[in-house]
Amino acid sequence: MPGDRRTTLADVAAAAGVSTALVSIVMRDAAGASEATRRRVLEVAERLGYHPDSRARLLRSGRTRLLGVVFGVQHTFHGDLVTGLYAAAEQHGYELALSAVAPGRDERKAIAGLLQDRCEALILLGPQSPAATLAELAARMPVLVVARGVRHPAVDVVRTADAEGLHQAVDHLASLGHHRIAHIDGSRAPGATSRRRGYTQAMAGVGEPRIIPGGLTEEDGARAAESLLTDLPTAVTVFNDRCATGVLDVVRRAGLAVPGDLSVVGYDNSRLARLAHVALTTVAQDVDALTTQAVQRAIERIDGARPTPREIVIPPHLIIRATTGPPSR
Repeated sequence: MPGDRRTTLADVAAAAGVSTALVSIVMRDAAGASEATRRRVLEVAERLGYHPDSRARLLRSGRTRLLGVVFGVQHTFHGDLVTGLYAAAEQHGYELALSAVAPGRDERKAIAGLLQDRCEALILLGPQSPAATLAELAARMPVLVVARGVRHPAVDVVRTADAEGLHQAVDHLASLGHHRIAHIDGSRAPGATSRRRGYTQAMAGVGEPRIIPGGLTEEDGARAAESLLTDLPTAVTVFNDRCATGVLDVVRRAGLAVPGDLSVVGYDNSRLARLAHVALTTVAQDVDALTTQAVQRAIERIDGARPTPREIVIPPHLIIRATTGPPSR
C-alpha cells in the first residue's frame, strides 16, 4: 500500500474481489464464507500486511481487556514486577497499560492516565495514596495493590511478608556471629514499616536495635553509610537492594572490606543484586507468585467474583551471596 497508511478491511476486500462485510466475517472466523473464499481473503490479508484491530473490536463490545499498571521509576524491583505481570496477563489474554510515577508526575496523574485508557482493572505497585483514596477508586473499578498492605475491605492486596523477610536477614547474620546489626530503613516507602518492625522484633536477644534513616535510592544508602562510619556496626540490613548498593560504594571507598568489616543484606533480589560484581545477599520476593496472584485476582474481580481473603501474603526467602560473612572484629 502507498505510504505508511494502515491497511484496512476495505483494502483487503478490494484486492480479494469481495465485499468488506465478507472480509469481516472471515476475520472474525464467523460462519457465512466458503472455504475457498476464506483462504483467498486470508492470503490477501497476509500479503497486504493487514492485522485486525482487536482493540477496536473489544471496545465495540464494551471490553478492552486492559489491565492498568502504576509503577515507580525509582523502584528497580518494579521493573521485575512489570515483567512478571506481562507474562501473567498474556496467559489470560489480557494486555497491560503502563503509567509511571516519576519526579514531576505524581501518582494521581499516573492513575488518571490509565482511567482515560478505559482499563478494566488497576494494579498499583507500592502505591503511596491513602487507603481512603484507594477505596474510593475501588468503588469505580477493581483495584489490586501489590507490595503494600492496605487495611480496607474494598481493596485487594498481594504482598510479601516483609517482617518475616527481615527476621530471616537478622537470623542469618546472628548465625554468623553478628550482634551489632543496624538497619537502614526506607523512610515512608511502602513496606518500610513492616520491615522495620521485623528487624526490631528479630533483634530481641541478639543485640541493641539501631535504625538509620535511609530511603529508596543509592544516594539514600550513601548518606546512611556515611553516618554509620562514625560508629561502624559489624552488619547492616537495608530497606532495598538499590539503597544497599549505595552503602557498598561508600564502605568500599572508605577502604573497608565487605563482608570482613561490614556484612550487608539487601531486600528484593532485584536484577541489581544479581549482578556478578555486586553479588548482594538479599531477601528475595517471589515475583512469579506476586504477579500471578495479582493478575488472577484482578481478573476475578472483573468477572464479578468475590474471592476471599482480600489480602494474599507471599513468603520471602533469603539468598546468600558474597556480602555476608562472620565478623572480623
